[in-house]
Parts: sequence; C-alpha cells; structure tokens
Amino acid sequence: MSQSHPRISKAVIPAAGLGTRFLPATKATPKEMLPVVDKPAIQYVVEEAVAAGLDDVLMVTGRNKRPLEDHFDRNYELESALEKKGDANRLAKVQESSDLATMHYVRQGDPKGLGHAVLCAAPHVGDEPFAVLLGDDLIDPRDPLLQRMIDVQAQHGGSVIALMEVAPEQIHLYGSAAVEATEDADVVRVGGLVEKPDAADAPSNFAIIGRYVLDPAVFEILRKTEPGRGGEIQLTDALQQLAADEGVGGPVHGVVFKGRRYDTGDRGDYLRAIVRLACEREDLGPDFRTWLRRYVTEEMQQR
Repeated sequence: MSQSHPRISKAVIPAAGLGTRFLPATKATPKEMLPVVDKPAIQYVVEEAVAAGLDDVLMVTGRNKRPLEDHFDRNYELESALEKKGDANRLAKVQESSDLATMHYVRQGDPKGLGHAVLCAAPHVGDEPFAVLLGDDLIDPRDPLLQRMIDVQAQHGGSVIALMEVAPEQIHLYGSAAVEATEDADVVRVGGLVEKPDAADAPSNFAIIGRYVLDPAVFEILRKTEPGRGGEIQLTDALQQLAADEGVGGPVHGVVFKGRRYDTGDRGDYLRAIVRLACEREDLGPDFRTWLRRYVTEEMQQR
C-alpha cells in the first residue's frame, strides 16, 4: 500500500533574473511583466499555482522588480475610475490579479543562481514540501502538470521534477536526468541529474523544465552546495545529491510531460506563445486567425 505524505500548500516563484535576452525592453520593465496577449507572463504562473491548490505564493525578486508587487496589489485609483465609468469587465480583470493568492515577497540580494533563489525561500517555507515554478515556462491550464506532480509527491514523498523529451541536440540547453521506468507510464525514478551537459555526456534526452515539487531537505543541501556551472549555485546539483541518497530527503521522481508548454524565455518562442494563445481565445481568435491566414498566404508570399 502506498504511503501517504503531507500535501503541500506553498509555491515559490523565482523572479530575480535580469531578462537580458529581451533588452532593451527589460531595461526598466521586469521580464516577468512582459505581456502574453493581455496578461503579464507572471500572472499565468500564479494562476497555475492557485489552480493546483497553492494559494500561498512567495515571489523571490531583485532590484527593479517592484512592478511585480504592484501588479498583485490593489490599485484603488484605477478601480475607482473604472467603477465610475461603469466598466465592470475591465474592473473585474484588474481586481482578479490582486485576489488570486496570498502573495509574499523576498529579495535575492545577490544573483547567485536558481539554487540560491530557492534557498531564499527557506524561512517562509519552513519544514514542509513546496512547489517551485519558473516564470519562463507557461503550462497550458488544460494540461495540469503541477497537480500531477503534487499527486506523485503525495504518493511517494521526496521530490518531483517535471521532465520533457527533447531532441538530443537540444539537451545542452537544459538539465538532463538519468531515469528508470515505474509502473506509471508518465512517472520515472530519477537516479542522477546533470546541468546543461554536452549531448555526448547527457544521461538521457529527458530535459528538466521549470516545475519542481521539493522536499525541504533541499535547503540544507543548498546551504552547502558550491557554485557550479556558470559560477552559480545550481538547483540541479542539489537535486543530484537527493537522487544519490534518498535517505536525506526521500526519492526523486520525474513526471514526463507531453502537454502544451510555452517558453517565454526565448524571443522566438515568446512570440509563438502569444500567437498560439491569441488564436485560441474566444474573443480574439476568430478575427486574429483570419488575419493570420491572410498574412501567411498573401502578404508573406510577396516578400
């Protein structure tokens, strides 16, 4: 019989990155606030956490990230103006972001990598498992990846990472996991991890994507983890230690994701994400798809 483990209640969202790939747009605007259609990317991530039952959200921020806090706060002047105009639809959209979750914030003083950003969450998380969601990866709400990961953690304990099969020539862009099959088709046992390996050295083409459910034992490991690739404290290195010795914090499992994922950390993928989501919107999709077909079949052929 499967052992039952405590359900998690807290989500951590690292959001201290500089967004250099989107300069000059991110010179004064956090990359997490770049719009994906008509919502900032970070709101999709918070909505995903809330949909999985995690309405206690800690955002790890840095300098020039104050707009993130403002977005999830009340804006009484704007709300009052919309209310006086009788614009109930836009008023509801403005209030939605401030009512989503109980938001907390902590600053990552030094940009020492993802592992250090997660470590900044230790005082808030305490001694309980928690989720980490990276803002560059948007997961379609029709594919509840995080909920599945929470269920796997509740069954097996330990930590759970999200994995996706990629072409071997792309694995150097990700962390890579050595895996063993389990009785569940979408769940694997993780025996080791390597951060951004060369294709020849990768243990598999299973890439780590930006969703984690972590045992709190990871904090003590991160405190002792030396800077790794890129001179940063890598979360992958800490997970490798957990996978190598499950007596420390339980086993490490992976959920193999085959659903819809939108990468907003790359300029090209960011644009593709906007097009895909806009095409699927009931209010925008019909007209936008018509224009897009005409643009591709007529205007592009003239170039």
